Amino acid sequence: MRNLLSLRLMLAASVLAGVSAVSAQEIIAHRGASHDAPENTLPAMELAWEQGADAIELDIWLSSDGKLIVFHDADTKRFEPVKRKITDLTLDQARALDVGVWKGEKFKGVNVPDLGPILASVPKGKRAVLELKDAPRVVPEIAREVKASGRTAAEVCVISFNADTLKASKAALPELPHYFLKSYKKDPATGKMPEIATLIADAKAAGFDGLNLSSDWPWDAAFVKTVKDAGLKIMVWTVDDDALARRLKEAGVDAITTNRPAWLREKLK
Repeated sequence: MRNLLSLRLMLAASVLAGVSAVSAQEIIAHRGASHDAPENTLPAMELAWEQGADAIELDIWLSSDGKLIVFHDADTKRFEPVKRKITDLTLDQARALDVGVWKGEKFKGVNVPDLGPILASVPKGKRAVLELKDAPRVVPEIAREVKASGRTAAEVCVISFNADTLKASKAALPELPHYFLKSYKKDPATGKMPEIATLIADAKAAGFDGLNLSSDWPWDAAFVKTVKDAGLKIMVWTVDDDALARRLKEAGVDAITTNRPAWLREKLK
């Protein structure tokens, strides 16, 4: 009788653990904890970890001297009077930008980081989500930096809107998960909205591991099941609305990207 009871308890624990694993959502800090700190900076990444994020997301370009710049925009117009293309700058020129003061005086003097220190800061059990903003030319340096960091496939994944860049990255770093980013907008050439079946087929043909879709896609459990039944993971960006976040959680998405990781986790309890 005692052995039978022990077996039942073990089976119950196994079922509960399985439910927890299926229903758990990864909380990804969008450009770090960007609601509270200047986006894509070391303070934003450090704050994301303090706020309990499971992962950080950051944007990457290749500088004119072949280094990686962590920066979102294609130009500097938000941060200096005369805008310059970010890819025309050397890493040192990019690092000279004050990208903190607009967020408050306490962040004055915070500069544009490169990738190395951010990868080094990722705690055990967490990961970095690297959005490649640039053309495929960025991939060799991304591959070099990731390999030099010693980070594993569980600690780094790659996302991009640029299918050619993502394909090149998957070829260079096949062990890392790669997710294709897609907005829910009309194609300017055809006037048609994107279709999930086409997107799934394209992702599978390219060898990608999942999709990372904007929050305005028609989300429900059936939509998520369609993606997962195709063998793809699914992430959502950028969610700062608690009602939407709960709906996404119930639908079964794998990860939710937010500017407010601590706040969102509390709302999803």
